[in-house]
Amino acid sequence: MKILSPRAHGYIDYAAILLLAVAPSLLDFGGLPATLCYAVAGIYFVMVLLTAYPLGAIKIIPFPVHGAVEIVLAPMFAVLPWLAGFADLPVARNFFLVMAAALLGVWLVTNYRAADYPGHPAQRSHA
Repeated sequence: MKILSPRAHGYIDYAAILLLAVAPSLLDFGGLPATLCYAVAGIYFVMVLLTAYPLGAIKIIPFPVHGAVEIVLAPMFAVLPWLAGFADLPVARNFFLVMAAALLGVWLVTNYRAADYPGHPAQRSHA
């Protein structure tokens, strides 16, 4: 069921960006996992600013395309610890696995089509 409005999704996006940016310091991991967190936070921030949804600033990227990026990113987060060689660092590995699961969960419940219809009730929702 697609219960998450574009506005609510935007709030979650900004929270995820903040989490990616502070996780290395909060969870005390550095090196490549930290660099990847910072890079993804920066790239994701740009994508969010460019997304055509209520919390996007420039609104160039259609919200369904934003969703397509997220559904590709979720499994990438899940395999990144092994692909990038930090699976033996439990805190960093588990952070990426939790982020993968969270992103997949948000993707599953987001109504990516509601942003196409400004009068749609999901578009007016603040939840």
